[in-house]
Amino acid sequence: MMQSIGQKCLLTLLMIGLLLFFAPCESRAQDYDPADTLVYSHSVNAGPLNPHMYAPNAIFAQNMVYDALVVMSPDGKIIPSLAESWEVSPDGLVYTFHLRKDVRFSDGTPLDAKAVAQNFKAITDNKDRHMWLGLTGYIKSFEAAGPLEFKLVISAPYYPTLNDLSLPRPFRMLSPAAFPDEGITAGGIKAPIGSGPWKFVETVMGEYDLFERNDLYWGAKPDYSKVLVKTIVDPISRGIAFETGEIDLIYGLGQVNYDIFDRFSHVQGITAKTSEPKGTSAIGLHAGRFPTDDLAVRQAIEYLTDREEVARGVSLGSLRPAGYYISPNMPYSDAGLPPYVHDPARAVSILEDAGWALPEGKSVREKDGRQLSIDYYFVASKADEKATAEIIQSQARKYGISINIIGEEEDAWKNRLITGEYGIISATTYGPPYEPHAFLPLMRFPDFSFHQSLVALPEKAEFDQALTDALASTDEVKRREYYKKALTILHDECVFVPLYYNALMAVYRTGKFAAPLEFGNNQYIVPFETFKLKK
Repeated sequence: MMQSIGQKCLLTLLMIGLLLFFAPCESRAQDYDPADTLVYSHSVNAGPLNPHMYAPNAIFAQNMVYDALVVMSPDGKIIPSLAESWEVSPDGLVYTFHLRKDVRFSDGTPLDAKAVAQNFKAITDNKDRHMWLGLTGYIKSFEAAGPLEFKLVISAPYYPTLNDLSLPRPFRMLSPAAFPDEGITAGGIKAPIGSGPWKFVETVMGEYDLFERNDLYWGAKPDYSKVLVKTIVDPISRGIAFETGEIDLIYGLGQVNYDIFDRFSHVQGITAKTSEPKGTSAIGLHAGRFPTDDLAVRQAIEYLTDREEVARGVSLGSLRPAGYYISPNMPYSDAGLPPYVHDPARAVSILEDAGWALPEGKSVREKDGRQLSIDYYFVASKADEKATAEIIQSQARKYGISINIIGEEEDAWKNRLITGEYGIISATTYGPPYEPHAFLPLMRFPDFSFHQSLVALPEKAEFDQALTDALASTDEVKRREYYKKALTILHDECVFVPLYYNALMAVYRTGKFAAPLEFGNNQYIVPFETFKLKK
């Protein structure tokens, strides 16, 4: 959604005000106890940390500071958080949450049902910004039904209601004292004050963010007092910072290049490990732009792509080749479809049968006087995406397909996902807990990723309806059938080429921690509160 000049000026002023709020005369990060502090790094500062908004708010930091009514456990179960229990009406339309007693925000303000309702109002007042999340379109009403009883009413059955409420944003709770006077958080907040395990206490642009333990936290408190997050833009510099002892931990998706990760895995005293699949790295093929509007071209790319080589070339064997765009270990995603296998001979046969001939003395196939040449866009700052693009370019060249790889800034790449201005584009999925319910259904809407690419499909209406029916179904068997229908359309139309399953990486000095680090279930957050330092 475009911002007016006035809105941009207001946002700028609010961010300046926030920086002043976090600009003490003497830095609190200058002197810290290494034994009681975990030093991490991120590519940009945490931002203003508005719990109800998106970039430039860093999602991992929002999760540190703010709580949700419910959360998802590492094994994928919805468990209590601010709500210690809840009931759902037999018709699936009314959710009644019973809040914990004596919960306070880090500023001492009590959390009650009125505070929850105030947050829901701020979120739903900015409904259009949150329509990517299915629940937003289903909310009919909400109220503080009692001091510690919050009631949410939806307009139709929507099975992922609790899943959506558990996500790191936007359904997180801000202290009433931190709301702007007009109550509209879309334009900014007074200060980032939540009830989570950490407090955001200091930021220096381009240098670091400092978090301290929230001693008012209602749950099990972290066993160390500070998290210092240094701003390190690129993976190579991050690897050097870890090697020199400037940071204690590398954790996340693509935090360092895999050659650096592999080197650390062979160093005594350092633990380097990866998680189970947390989403899929793939490429998207535009079904409505020449030449990928030809199904034969898309099928050929599926068959000529050597996923084993891509995974090995990018991760040195740390990642598994992917047979499916949505990993079958995600809910409702094991559709029993046959994966595409590396079969260059079949790819060539498909192309030639479709009229894509390789003229004598030329290296690029042609049809009706037009070359089989495709522009491929990726995020330039992500080393794994660049390596992937180069390998696929090389593989395609052998069979007469010219691929022009173009690296862009991430914002430009994101815009291409929405506008559809590409032939091929890197297409990483969200991973758990977003798949499939908060990922595939986005493709139904014009303002979200890949919609413009899929519009040309003859089954687009059928695809959209299958996902709509899946979200509304109260029958597990039928829901699985609806998802299978949508996944089958994507599979048969070859609009995504899965490459390898992503995994979180963790690199740390074993002697720094009292116990091995465990991975969370979300690729965008870091479970700092579960880590234990060796005292």
